[in-house]
Order: sequence, then structure tokens, then C-alpha cells
Amino acid sequence: MTTFEDLGLSQKVTSAVADAGYTTPTPIQAGAIPPALQRRDILGIAQTGTGKTASFVLPMLTLLEKGRARARMPRTLILEPTRELAAQVAENFEKYGKNHKLTVALLIGGVSFDDQNRKLERGADVLIATPGRLLDHCERGKLLMTGVEILVIDEADRMLDMGFIPDIERIAKMIPFTRQTLFFSATMPPEIQKLADTFLQNPERIEVAKPSSTATTVTQRLVASHAIDWEKRAVLRDLLREVEADIKNAIIFCNRKKDVADLFRSLERHGFEVGALHGDMDQRSRTTMLQNFRDGNLKILVASDVAARGLDIPDVSHVFNFDVPIHAEDYVHRIGRTGRAGRLGSTFMIVTKKDSKHLDAIEKLTGQSIGWHNGDLTNLPAREEKEDTSSGRRDSRSKDRRGGKDRNGGRKEAAAGHNPVTESADTVAAVNKDTNGAKDTMGKNNTAKKDYGHQDRPRPANDDRRRRYNNQDDGPTPVGFGDDIPAFMLTSAAIGIK
Repeated sequence: MTTFEDLGLSQKVTSAVADAGYTTPTPIQAGAIPPALQRRDILGIAQTGTGKTASFVLPMLTLLEKGRARARMPRTLILEPTRELAAQVAENFEKYGKNHKLTVALLIGGVSFDDQNRKLERGADVLIATPGRLLDHCERGKLLMTGVEILVIDEADRMLDMGFIPDIERIAKMIPFTRQTLFFSATMPPEIQKLADTFLQNPERIEVAKPSSTATTVTQRLVASHAIDWEKRAVLRDLLREVEADIKNAIIFCNRKKDVADLFRSLERHGFEVGALHGDMDQRSRTTMLQNFRDGNLKILVASDVAARGLDIPDVSHVFNFDVPIHAEDYVHRIGRTGRAGRLGSTFMIVTKKDSKHLDAIEKLTGQSIGWHNGDLTNLPAREEKEDTSSGRRDSRSKDRRGGKDRNGGRKEAAAGHNPVTESADTVAAVNKDTNGAKDTMGKNNTAKKDYGHQDRPRPANDDRRRRYNNQDDGPTPVGFGDDIPAFMLTSAAIGIK
């Protein structure tokens, strides 16, 4: 059996690894570390959760034992797609580099430039950064990349596929051509492979699992639902209660940041112990939320794909996909948050009829068919009148649940027994009768159309778009001020009197 001592790592590194409780390297570590120590370029492909971070951290620590960093000239550079991944890699250097006296600088957004500049001034052996913040420092003249010996691009497919290509190309031109380059990723589609080839020179390819494959320790299931958001939320709540006894902690993924916020509020309102994580949160809030989840203070974390890539939360028992991911590769990364390091995990994905194209792409990518939980889409019950107990509303097929309107465009009236269509017509008729023949100071007819004509015009299209974002479990929508009229509106105002 191969041990870390057999891989050629230094005594300081193997001692730190042993103190961390690891004795046997994973397949990707056993395959990548020896050629990395030989200064070879590396292209590593392995399932998420198999130890890719240690595959470049451990050999880098060994190689950096000789030499010394100079001010503003880092010796190595690690690029990460998200702040959380960058911070996590920095933690790995602290854990495995405890016997070294290396300086590690972390350049990410949401943190003061001054603090980062002070760290760069002292000299950084290891520079861990997101591309945007790294280029900001370079443009300010605070950073020189001519001393970089090793370049690591982590989550290579995401770095190259999600708009980072121009930034990566700019950064690569700043670094000496003689550098050593290491790519690591869980997925590597052919078009991304072509781009990666431009950054690697005669690389050693280490592929310990089929690209885009999922761990065999993860049980995957599909859950059928209608496409309306509040119904999907109800399906998710029922599912959470059904498997509650088996959940140690869970991550729920949404496609959009707004959906993360909406679902978080909904679950919190229904009594679930839940937190939220998405890209619009400030860095301190994101770090605190992740730490609370790691420490077990939160049982459920609702997140966007910012939490799908490489985050090492070892013992996540369940992953729920509230939305089917648009990019099939994201599914592999999302469910990779559970079943890590040989542990068992369970995943559920809520699927509607609109998601069939994306579901087909996922099954084609992973090479497996995912089974259904409690029946497929053909077994969905008809959408009959259903009461949303959280808001006190009743919804039926004749009502638009999103906009609070019926199919004829009429506005739902809060007070029982009112017909908004006939009342509007009666109001206009009464006004016409009272103002018939009256003239204003400009000699024009004062007609009801002047004051009440907006009731006859169709509502603007964007009004529907605004309304469709309303949560059906947020409680009843207030109409005007109800019975609570502000005092200033009841006060007569004298105008033009001195």
C-alpha cells in the first residue's frame, strides 16, 4: 500500500500530514504528487471530494522549502474561481505547512486592499487569489508576477468556462514562460480541454475516474413537481420532513441568487433551521454563514453555485437541487458536496416538465439514468384548488398564483363579495353622470376618462413580471392601508392662505 512517505514529499510535509490524521493518499494524490515534484505540468481529473487540493498543496510545500520570497514578487500563484475556495486553500496551507515558515497571501474581493498590500510588501511565498482582485493589485502597481515559479489553476473548467478566459490569458502573460502549470478539475469537456492545452506544456495527465462521473457512494433521486414556485417549495418542505430523521446537515441549491433569498425566507418561516449563501452577500457574512454550517449551528444551507465548487464540508449527508442546473457539469459538483471521502450521501432533485432538456443533458454527461422518488412526472396529480396554509389563501386553476389575477385579467379583491369589474364600470358611469357638460378653465370637458381612464387601459407587461416574484407563502398581500390610515392623510390642508 502506498503511503505519503513513498511519494517523495519532504519530512516536514509528511509529518504535518500524519498530524492531520492521514496515512494513505487518494488515487489523484498518488498519481499527481510524484510528477509535480519533478516540475512537470499536471492535468488532473478526478471526482470532487477526492483530495485534489492536497494534490498540489503538498508538492508545492516541498518545492518551496528552498528559496525566499521578495517584496511584491510572489513565488507561486494559485487561482480560484470563488472567494470561499481561495480561503479554503489558504486553510490547507496553514494545516499542512505548519512546520514551514512560508508567507501565504490571500487576495480576494470584499477585503481591504490595505491589509493585502501589507502582506505583499513582506513578500509572499504563496499567493492565492481570485482573478479580478489579482488584476486590481497588478494595475495599481502593487504586484509583480515575474518571480512566479508555479501556477495552479483550480477548478479549471469553471475558470475557463465562466468568463475568466480573458483574465487568465492576461495573468499568464505576466508570468514567466518557464513556469510549472498545474490544472485540476472534476470535469473537462472537450472544448475546455483545447483551451487548457494552450496553458500546459507536455502535461502529465492523471485521470483517476471517468470525467464527469459521480461517486458510487451517493444515492440519487428525482422528485416530480409542477413548475410554479410555491408548489416547488411545498414539495421541498414535504421532502425535508419525510427524510428529516436521516438528515445530519444538508445543502439546497438554487440557480439564481434571488431564489436563494426567497427559499431561505420561506423555509425559515416554516420553522426550519436554515441559512443562506450567495454571491451578493458581503464576504464577512459569507464566511460566518459557512463557518456556522461547518460547526453544526445550522442544519440546512440554501445556496447558489458559489457553494458547489470544491468547498470541503466533509460530512454533508444530503444535497437537494431545488432547481435543475442549467449546465450539466454543475450537477456533478453540486452532488459532490455529499458522499465525500467514502462516506454515504443522498441527493434529491426537483424536476418539472420544463426541465426535461436539462435532465437529459445531466444523464448523458454522467452516463447513468436517475431514478424517481414517489413517481415520475406522468404521475403528478391534477392541480386542483389548494389552500396555502401559510398565507391563508386559496388557489385554483382559474387563478394566476403569481400575480393574484384571474385569467381574464381581473384583479383579485381582498374583501369578500366584491366584483372589481362591475364596480369599476359603475364608478365610471357615476362620474360621467356628475360631470356631464362641465367645463374646466381651459374649455375642455371634464370627463371620467381624465381621472379614471387608467382603469380601462391594460396593465403594463412589466407589472406581471413584478408580480410573478411574489411568494405565495409570504402571507396575504395588503390592499392600500386597510383600516390603518395615517393621521396626516385625515388632516385638511389649507392651500394658498397666508
